[in-house]
Amino acid sequence: MSRTETGPVPATFARALDALRAQYSPFTMAIACSGGLDSMVLLDLAAAWCRTHGIALHVFHVHHGLSPNADAWLAHVGQAASALGAGFEARRVAVASSGSGVEASARKLRYRALGDMCRAHGATVLLTAHHLDDQAETVLLQLLRGSGPAGLSGMDAANAAPELLGNPALVMARPLLTVGRAKLEAHARGANLSWVEDESNLDVRYARNALRHTVMPALAQAFPGFQERFARSAGHAQSAQRLLVELAQDDLAASLMDGAIDCARLRAMSLDRAYNMLRHWFAVQGLAMPSTAWLTEMVGQLIEARHDAQLLVTHPACHIRRYRDRLHITPKLPDLAGMRDPDDEGVIDKPGESFVWRGEAQLAFPAYGGVLRFDPADTGFDAAWLQGRPLVIDFRKGGERLKLAPNRPTRGLKAHYQAADVPAWERGRLPTISTGRDLLFAAGLGMDCRHFGAAPAELVALRWESQPG
Repeated sequence: MSRTETGPVPATFARALDALRAQYSPFTMAIACSGGLDSMVLLDLAAAWCRTHGIALHVFHVHHGLSPNADAWLAHVGQAASALGAGFEARRVAVASSGSGVEASARKLRYRALGDMCRAHGATVLLTAHHLDDQAETVLLQLLRGSGPAGLSGMDAANAAPELLGNPALVMARPLLTVGRAKLEAHARGANLSWVEDESNLDVRYARNALRHTVMPALAQAFPGFQERFARSAGHAQSAQRLLVELAQDDLAASLMDGAIDCARLRAMSLDRAYNMLRHWFAVQGLAMPSTAWLTEMVGQLIEARHDAQLLVTHPACHIRRYRDRLHITPKLPDLAGMRDPDDEGVIDKPGESFVWRGEAQLAFPAYGGVLRFDPADTGFDAAWLQGRPLVIDFRKGGERLKLAPNRPTRGLKAHYQAADVPAWERGRLPTISTGRDLLFAAGLGMDCRHFGAAPAELVALRWESQPG
């Protein structure tokens, strides 16, 4: 748990940097510098520490173009970096100048640009100037958004953020997170530093500014030192979140079967524990965290639906499906031409696509979502018999029958799919190949052995490769 520092700012910074250097290797450092008070203190401290340790310093600035003063800010940071002997680079990003998403869009573009510059210069650690007051604002914002322990944990002293920075090898560190802004300003004035003032920081239409200029001063007057207590609460939330993650990891490991969750194990958990594991499952899959209402609805359907029901719940980025009492995450894929449920009555079948094989190694069928390959084989169709013959690719219509091996019975495709444990939602995307009358091949199952050729003929085997668009 972090603690509020009471000593001189340079000593606090040096302790944090020494710890970072001992933890991360290789250690190549860069800082993000906007030109404001906090980041100019960071630049001053980082330059001094790097000189002492003989380490090169890279200074990165992002030009958002939202302020008429942006060019002056860029020049200010560039001149300060040059005076301190640090390398300097700036990137320009284009941010929409209107709408409610300006703040979030600017943040996303800024961090991606910083990640790109770090990659270009080989920086492994990026320092930002976040401080104790920023941490208090973050905790309060998350509380107002109704966040759980993960959100109320605030900012970490150091963490990787590959989604934000686009650079999985980069660590983002905040060595001033235990220092209040008042101390940073005192250091800046004592060191005779100059900084720029971003006029947008006064715009209370932005949530963080509204807190900073209205709520936080009131809290400071009524509850002096509240920032330290917020930071302490964030530390407690971080500890609780680590325990929740450990529990979720254990639960997920015990519940996963071939990449799907065993619903029987899920039902045996308390709702809180089930929610915790599912949120962790989504995080591991790189999916956006679902809302509590969405998660509640999904788990409710899981518990209340019949065990043999094929549940489908739509997530913004995927589908959550239940099949044979297991929970699967499946991608959202576009419908393909001719797809239908063969058990639906009254649906007009679309004709398949006719083609002729002329000896190619493969044929692409974009309308059917994949490629049909023709592989030399010891068992398969006589290539001379197959070549030049009118063929049809189609989706299952219902009633097709297939014999996979001489010692196996001829069965309908539905029975074959069930025996092969092919989930129902995949079957509708698996095409068949026929002569128009006789079924030769069903993707996901195999070829009909009744049409196989015999040695010494040249034999080929059909193989389907799905290529989701």
